[in-house]
Amino acid sequence: MKRILVILLALILALGTCAAFAEGETYDIRALIWKYDDTYGSSVRKAMDAAAEDIGKELGITINLTMYDAADDMAKQVEQATQLVGEKPDFIIINLAEVASGQTLVDMFTEAGIPFLFYNKEPSTETVQSVVVDPGSIFIGTTPREAGDMQGEILADLWAADPSIDLNGDGKLQFIEFEGEPNNPEAIARTQYSEETAKELGVPLEPAIDEYVIVANWDTAQATEKMTATFAANKDIEVVFCNNDDMANGVVAALRDQGYNTGIEGDPKLVIIGVDATDWAMTAVQNGEIYGSVKQDGDAMGYANVRIAVNYLQTGTWLDGLDYKLADDGYSVRIPYAKVTAE
Repeated sequence: MKRILVILLALILALGTCAAFAEGETYDIRALIWKYDDTYGSSVRKAMDAAAEDIGKELGITINLTMYDAADDMAKQVEQATQLVGEKPDFIIINLAEVASGQTLVDMFTEAGIPFLFYNKEPSTETVQSVVVDPGSIFIGTTPREAGDMQGEILADLWAADPSIDLNGDGKLQFIEFEGEPNNPEAIARTQYSEETAKELGVPLEPAIDEYVIVANWDTAQATEKMTATFAANKDIEVVFCNNDDMANGVVAALRDQGYNTGIEGDPKLVIIGVDATDWAMTAVQNGEIYGSVKQDGDAMGYANVRIAVNYLQTGTWLDGLDYKLADDGYSVRIPYAKVTAE
């Protein structure tokens, strides 16, 4: 009996020692960022910094989080990944510079035995199996079609309330789409479902030009340049869907030069609907420069990135003990969107 008590006491002491060790642990987490000057991406980065501090205090651990700007250059991101392999951090959070080019990073980190997850920019449909599912990783993002659905719903509500948005009075709404980037599942879905959902809800949409999907790579300057050329050639455009608010900002800049969407009462304006609900967009909605946006919760995504990474390091599982749920696809956690208009 005494022997059993001694063994039990030893186990209790050992478990207590392990718990104390885990509580005071320090984790070295690195994050590869596709580009720092993306507005929504910046909100996620700030949220990750805050989460590292908050989660560290909550769990009694230290989280050293270091981020790297790829400046929208996949070759640079590969160089950064090579550096990380040599430094052997505990975990790597990946925001891909190119959604179809994740395999190189995955091969490097898998061989080095460094765990990783992806966020925000989902690996392309053609690669998601080999870069997320097969290595047992996870993706933290949004439901690709949800933002597009909400953009379509925003337009349908506006059309029902105010048919005068048909500026040329032909009974149809001539529209164009500004798409984030080729091969990006999020961009493709936002483009597809903004149009399809609006039509399903009774909006008489009609492409304003033959090539009505305009790729501007999530970028304000590219959107300004392309909208300037497009609007100069076709003044019948009445609706512009944008995959993100940075591109919506660029569209507004181009239109403002033509006296449209100035925010001044009585000036002509097109209906512009973006995604992200950035600070700029919230002000632009209030001012009447754009009609609406769809909030993508950067704070929630940033927190999830760090919390799930730490959970993996502590438990060897992605979600055990957390409030997050795995999506039906079996490899992702999806952060919900919300509609934003002045109303």
